Amino acid sequence: MTTADIVAQERSLFIKAKALEHGFDFCGISKAGFLENEAPRLEKWLSLNHHGAMGYMANHFDKRLDPTKLVEGAKSVISVLLNYYPEERLPEGDDDLKLSKYAYGTDYHYILKEKLAALLASIQEEVGEVNGRIFVDSAPVMDKVWAAKSGLGWVGKHSNLLNREMGSFFFIGEIICDLDLAPDSATGDYCGTCTKCIDACPTDAITGPFVVDGSKCISYFTIELKDAIPEEVQGKFSNWIFGCDICQDVCPWNRFARPHTTPEFNLPKQLSGFSNGNWQEITEEVFREIFRKSPVKRAKYAGLKRNIEFVISGE
Repeated sequence: MTTADIVAQERSLFIKAKALEHGFDFCGISKAGFLENEAPRLEKWLSLNHHGAMGYMANHFDKRLDPTKLVEGAKSVISVLLNYYPEERLPEGDDDLKLSKYAYGTDYHYILKEKLAALLASIQEEVGEVNGRIFVDSAPVMDKVWAAKSGLGWVGKHSNLLNREMGSFFFIGEIICDLDLAPDSATGDYCGTCTKCIDACPTDAITGPFVVDGSKCISYFTIELKDAIPEEVQGKFSNWIFGCDICQDVCPWNRFARPHTTPEFNLPKQLSGFSNGNWQEITEEVFREIFRKSPVKRAKYAGLKRNIEFVISGE
């Protein structure tokens, strides 16, 4: 082992230890470079229009596949996971209107960016000048692919990252930097012959193992789509009014999910025990108060009302 290898290894161990100190649950490292295997998959996915109205997914094709085009001199991708599985949950019975668990608390973009900024500052304090950028869904970065290459899990048949210790209820973030670091090895695929996520999807959005037609996903309809929701999916939302957790909830690996330790992700007191009547009668003033810092504000008041009315009328 060369001196450079020893330095890279020591720096990697330091970064992983600091990541845990800053509140992340897992941290892994991979070498920055062109994602050769992903290029044809992404091209096919886009050609099939699986991105629907999410036009931004077709932008910056080259940057999406090569982090060195995002950060000059990039040598390493530091991937982190932050658990968001809640201890207190909204009612999720067959008749209850449902909100995706990732949207319970403060928008994760704020929390992850703050923690990643602190981690990058720690790295710069230890190493010196580092050219690095923080990414949390803020640029064309294939976060699940990099997390998998960093040994943090594997991409399951539902296209979410799965971790053997805690399942899939994680947010993912990256620091792409010009440091030479010791990369981790990718893990295997532990989905086996299981097809529970595919079988459970009410809109058939998982068209086959590891292939998700985003334009058929309940999360797409309730968050991304700004037009009227197509009538052909009426009655198929299983009462989800913002996002959907079905494929994760049925996944056997999520029996290992345990409550997060990030207070900002907790269910707001105003939402505790929220009933269908509360959802149907929600005013714009209440919406703004409860969801001021929440991912739900992406749908806006009109969008959430649209979703609620669509679900209620399809029962």
